Amino acid sequence: MASMIVSADFRAAPGLRNCHVQTLLPRLLPLRQVVRDTEIINLPDGDFVELAWARPAPRQANAPIFLLFHGLEGSFDSPYARELLYVASRLGWRAVLMHFRGCGQAPNRLPRAYHSGDTADAYWIVGQVAQRFPQSLIVAAGVSLGANMLVKLVAEQGGDGLPLAGAIAINAPLDLAASADALNRGRGRFYQRYLLAQLKRKLAERLTTSSLPLRLTPLQLQKLDSFWAYDNEVTAPLHGFHSASDYYQRASAGPLLGEIEIPMLILHANDDPFMPGDLFTRLPAPSPSVRVEVAANGGHVGYIEACRGRLRSWLARRIEAQLMQWAPQNLRQLAPTLP
Repeated sequence: MASMIVSADFRAAPGLRNCHVQTLLPRLLPLRQVVRDTEIINLPDGDFVELAWARPAPRQANAPIFLLFHGLEGSFDSPYARELLYVASRLGWRAVLMHFRGCGQAPNRLPRAYHSGDTADAYWIVGQVAQRFPQSLIVAAGVSLGANMLVKLVAEQGGDGLPLAGAIAINAPLDLAASADALNRGRGRFYQRYLLAQLKRKLAERLTTSSLPLRLTPLQLQKLDSFWAYDNEVTAPLHGFHSASDYYQRASAGPLLGEIEIPMLILHANDDPFMPGDLFTRLPAPSPSVRVEVAANGGHVGYIEACRGRLRSWLARRIEAQLMQWAPQNLRQLAPTLP
């Protein structure tokens, strides 16, 4: 198919077009009730990740699989995760979320954690899922950090390197340096402070309970007040990068957009406060396998619309349509009964 960058059909609810309102609103709406089974998957290096499988699961061995990768410090309890797992399950997909190392219910074993360009664990999990369900079509989706990681993984592996029928990237920070700059300006600093507080709290606990290869005291950790500083002092040395600049350059998936060979849908909002407004003008043209849909509004993983006087997730509706396009026509007949 021809490469396309087109306007998304999202229309923000009246009075809710502000990017910060859109970004924060999903946290204020009722959380989807999804039951999960937790599975521990050991990794080749001795660490592990947690999978959250939505229940009830389809009984059919060939039910399609929806594999979701969350954003920075996200989890099964993130509103977007619950919403998308619910939608996939309702359609009859076997829905599962991979928690990045240390983001599940237990801390990971090794000193290292995860980062925006860390594709190895996802590659391993995709392979494990494909071996377990050889008759199933598999679609992967990533949100924010998980979206950048997924774009990079798909580009690295090529069309034959992954058993994926398609991939979906939602609000991917495809230029990590530009995103770090955006979050260090104006109201972006609100999100930066919030996310850094989560990262630093988790790291502070590990500094007191285990030996980490960091030249960093708890007091120095608390003084890191930007992603540039945190990634330079923590992310880079923990994961083999020379500096934050080196990490951003090597982990950003944007320069690889032209190398994607499997069908990919990229969803983006021009007013995303986590990124520069001209993101796609900074990047090479996507390959013919990629469709980019850009909304004028939507914030960062917001996309809340109104329908018959009630608020709902356009993102969930758009993902539902995409999954139905990629899956068998009789898919709804496989769907389990969900609350």
